[in-house]
Amino acid sequence: MRHTRGEVAGRARREFDNLDRLVTGLRPADWNRRVPRPEGKDPWTVKDALAHIVHWKAHTARVIRGERRPAELRGLDVNAVNQLIYQRWRRRQPADVLQWHRRVQAEILRTLAEKPADWFTRRERGPTWPSDLDGHSAHHRVKDIGAALGRAR
Repeated sequence: MRHTRGEVAGRARREFDNLDRLVTGLRPADWNRRVPRPEGKDPWTVKDALAHIVHWKAHTARVIRGERRPAELRGLDVNAVNQLIYQRWRRRQPADVLQWHRRVQAEILRTLAEKPADWFTRRERGPTWPSDLDGHSAHHRVKDIGAALGRAR
């Protein structure tokens, strides 16, 4: 499937809007609610799930720009990266994660706008590409954050 800049940016905007609506105005206790996690995985909270989503969006923006992973992430598998992000953000304030969430969204939209239109159409990609900007985010928004908030209310 071939994508267009407008279609990719539109999906990224819609998912950001859905996620931002969900996390804007959360009460302090909501940020600390545990999300469903398999046994043996780090015990994420709503805040940790948002940091995870934002990290992978920032990673996708780097990939689209043709940049390498930061040195501390090179050679790590997905689980190790996820654990490092958890360790890095788990003691940070929700306001810090919210600010990062919004800054990365602006970076994504800038990155997409700077790519030539033919960059999006020149090769076949899967229908969900680039998944981290919408599908992956939506998955964690619903299955993790939504579930944690739904259990609490």
